[in-house]
Amino acid sequence: MKILILHQHFNTPARGGPLRSYYLATALAQRGHRVVVITGGKTRQTEHLENIRMETLAVAYDNRFAFLARMASFVKYAWRSYRLARHERAVDYVYAISVPLTVGWTAIRLKKKRGWPFLFEVGDLWPEAPIQLGFLKNPWLQAKARQLEQTIYKEAEAIVALSPMIRAAIEKAVPHKKIHLIPNMADTDFFRPLPKQAAWEKEWHTEGKFVISYIGALGYANGLHAMLDAAHACAHQRDWLFALAGDGAMLSDLQTRAAREHLANVRFIPFGTREAMQKLMNVTDVCLISYLPVPVLQTGSPNKYFDALAAGKPVVVNFGGWIREEVERVRCGLYAEANQPHQYEAAILKIKEDYPAYATAARALAERSYSRQALSQRFAEVFDEAANSR
Repeated sequence: MKILILHQHFNTPARGGPLRSYYLATALAQRGHRVVVITGGKTRQTEHLENIRMETLAVAYDNRFAFLARMASFVKYAWRSYRLARHERAVDYVYAISVPLTVGWTAIRLKKKRGWPFLFEVGDLWPEAPIQLGFLKNPWLQAKARQLEQTIYKEAEAIVALSPMIRAAIEKAVPHKKIHLIPNMADTDFFRPLPKQAAWEKEWHTEGKFVISYIGALGYANGLHAMLDAAHACAHQRDWLFALAGDGAMLSDLQTRAAREHLANVRFIPFGTREAMQKLMNVTDVCLISYLPVPVLQTGSPNKYFDALAAGKPVVVNFGGWIREEVERVRCGLYAEANQPHQYEAAILKIKEDYPAYATAARALAERSYSRQALSQRFAEVFDEAANSR
């Protein structure tokens, strides 16, 4: 089959960043399908990655963008991706990856104009996320966004949900729709539970430190002031180091606060290549998975959680939902309430008491439930099932 993937934030190993959609595209190509990806970037270009043709549109996007600038970028990508995609020939399926939700508009338009059926992937519940976070306040726009969401669900051939809570929400919205649960992936080949490498400790200046890392987007929704609160509360733990690795809209604000409060146990590490993050993960002892205490954020499937599991790193989560339930059930980490700084210290101390057991449980969960190879295979089978049911 020929499968067209629409994903504004498609990354490759060379670009860095989350690689879920790259792995999905690769899984399809390895089964002999012809795969075309339309994504966004700085300049218009065409690249060939093994058996994948990647068309990059000149549509700028940055985590630092204000909400309206993000919306403008999303709309621009939706329109330009449609204009480019409509010239493709003999497409069997479109796979539209949200966010943004507006990519669903592109998929619907291609279905109506070219007759191409589409599958829709939901990694975050939009528009509920920007509504609950206070970004989308206009009642008319809220109603229109919810209407678009419902239309996309109804028009999709099937839906891929990235978490059990997302699947449950969609089942409630469209009770008879086929929904596949395919969470984010743990790359158990790339991230491995190896002893700390002395050369990497020297590179990151972490010798003799117990490292608590947050690796990922430094956005408003991530609620990372809670990590600075925890660092302040744990200042007496002289060998503890809190590392924030990434980039985003809140970086400057977090750096300013850390400098103002003289938080010597906090270090900011720039967003780097995948190999650099592999090294940082190796010298990390505990990974923090952080979100604001907002209900919709409990439904997600954050990449950083699965990378930590693959590396055999215990986690501390500061939000509820399915991930907290899983972490506590398999004992691969602990929960600390977002606004209770001393709970982070208590959780980390408890993990240190039985560190090998927590670390082993983390890696075992990655291999058992989130293996990239197994989930990629399951994803490719979704298209076989869709084709056989037509």
